[in-house]
Amino acid sequence: MSRHLRAEWTKLRTTPGTGWLLLAVVVLTAGVSAAVAAAVTNQPFDVPRTALAGVVAGQAVVAVLAVLMISGEYGTGMIRTTLTAMPRRGGVLAAKAALLTGLTLAAGTVAVLGSVAAGRLLLPGGQALSLTGGPVLRAAAGSVLYLVLVGLLSLGVAAAVRDQAAAAGVVLGLLYLLALMTFLIQDADWQRFFYRLSPMNAGLTVQATAGLQALPLSPWAGLGVLAAWAAAALTAGGLLLKHRDA
Repeated sequence: MSRHLRAEWTKLRTTPGTGWLLLAVVVLTAGVSAAVAAAVTNQPFDVPRTALAGVVAGQAVVAVLAVLMISGEYGTGMIRTTLTAMPRRGGVLAAKAALLTGLTLAAGTVAVLGSVAAGRLLLPGGQALSLTGGPVLRAAAGSVLYLVLVGLLSLGVAAAVRDQAAAAGVVLGLLYLLALMTFLIQDADWQRFFYRLSPMNAGLTVQATAGLQALPLSPWAGLGVLAAWAAAALTAGGLLLKHRDA
């Protein structure tokens, strides 16, 4: 496994776009959070969730980074060299997943801390945003985990789909279109169904600190839904990577 990690790390750190994408995760997440916080004039219903609003935008960059980690190799044909040098295809995907997890944890932590800092400065009632408090800490830490799981979901989809544009389209559709269905459908039962099914709606429930009884899922159960999506995508991607020709 260490050989796989070294090889994947070499590819990642020598790819010019990697650093820029990680920087974009931080800037976009914190920037959108700050913009939302600055636009709020009255006490928001849920201060931590409002402060972390930028995660909805930052996840798209995480998805792109994850897709490029494997679909980019299919696009250039580099995947044949990778699989020839390291025939254990499961090890290749596991190494990519491990490095993606570490990088997203680092960038996501900085992004979330920046969002919380912006919320403290700009939101009415933002002084309540203390990471020593249980619900706020859960919302912040859960947001970082959310970004990691979005990355792993995207990596699994990319391994299964191969094509960059198609993989990005599938991931963004799962995240944003399924979430949109909750608002387009009028029937309350179907709304709850799509909320629980949507990886974004369910996963971001971890940010909620108020009105929890009215939500279709508890915060950690919602994050568990996203984890199940990520596990399913990685399993499918790993099986297809193993049994298909490069």
